[in-house]
Amino acid sequence: MKSLAAAFFLLLAAAPATAETLALKVGVLRQEHSRETLSILDIPAADDTLAGALLGAADNNTTGKFTNQSYQAIDEKLDAEADVGGAVDALVDKGARFIIADLSADRLLAASERAKAKGALLFNVSAPDERLREEDCRANVIHVAPSRAMLADGLAQYLVWKQWRKWLLIKGSHPEDELLAQAYRRAAKKFGAKIVEERVYEDTGGGRRSDSGSVQTQRQMPALTQNAAAYDALLAVDESDVFAGYLPYRTWDPRPVAGSAGLYPTNWDAAHEQWGAHQLQNRFMATFRRLMNARDNNAWLAMRMVGEAATRANSDDPEKLRAFMIGPEFSIAAFKGVRQTLRVWNQQLRQPILLSDGRMTVSVSPQEGFLHQVSELDTLGFDQPETKCRLK
Repeated sequence: MKSLAAAFFLLLAAAPATAETLALKVGVLRQEHSRETLSILDIPAADDTLAGALLGAADNNTTGKFTNQSYQAIDEKLDAEADVGGAVDALVDKGARFIIADLSADRLLAASERAKAKGALLFNVSAPDERLREEDCRANVIHVAPSRAMLADGLAQYLVWKQWRKWLLIKGSHPEDELLAQAYRRAAKKFGAKIVEERVYEDTGGGRRSDSGSVQTQRQMPALTQNAAAYDALLAVDESDVFAGYLPYRTWDPRPVAGSAGLYPTNWDAAHEQWGAHQLQNRFMATFRRLMNARDNNAWLAMRMVGEAATRANSDDPEKLRAFMIGPEFSIAAFKGVRQTLRVWNQQLRQPILLSDGRMTVSVSPQEGFLHQVSELDTLGFDQPETKCRLK
């Protein structure tokens, strides 16, 4: 044993001392998220998304000491009026050829166009829009965040497994709420559930926490949900966070609430601790003194994907790393029970969907019995035969 150790150190001593470190700079391009949330616990932190990227860079640097690589996260935060193209230019000028993008769909597409001209690769860590993976897909965008269809399918599988097949759907009045409703309608048809009735909650503006005391809300929610067709579960569709949080325990009929409140689908939750996730949660809490949210985790995972691909491909070239990531040899561990890979047809990360109530992980989809000829993870979202994506 001593002779083996001595041989190892001799090899290290014989290694060229002049080998250059492969330095990878990763931009974090993020826009501000609304601080108008129903719960004070959901107000975004100042380092939202960035914290995950910083932890991912630290994890990469741990192994980078042995692989002669270094990683750095460069922050670029946008206000509502900022030019996203200029922000991409600024990051590339600082040496970032990989960009973790926490942007809306339109801004992501604009960033993609500028990044294409600059030879940079984007990682979408927040936009759930289906069109980004379908008719508006781009070759220089890798989707770490799950799509609305993946989230809806994950929840639908569990409701069907529970035999809660009849849904009352109540959606918000914003465009993104309708997009999410479309995903649930598709999921119902796909898995044999039925939406027995749809209702709309009109957003009339005002302060979401200050204008709705518990007494007033306690009167509004039963009126919103009474005299509905017979249903097993109430499906709240409220991506704008206007009303869904008021529904649990206040419905006219005693029924479970799921979707945007109650039991919700997500790629990550602060309560998740299975498959070693507890140690990631602890490291995040120790470093940033707060809980890790879904955007943080996506940014961490994007940074880890860059690190894994750069190590395996021994390159910092964005196109080489993209080709490796969509190839058969790439996978990434993400504390969710399975190795995760990219769908080659639209560059969406395959991943389990957690179903959480905010205190613990209730279940994880794909559910038992939902089979697929290639990967059970492809039962979540649009499958290859359905895709409209033509990468360009």
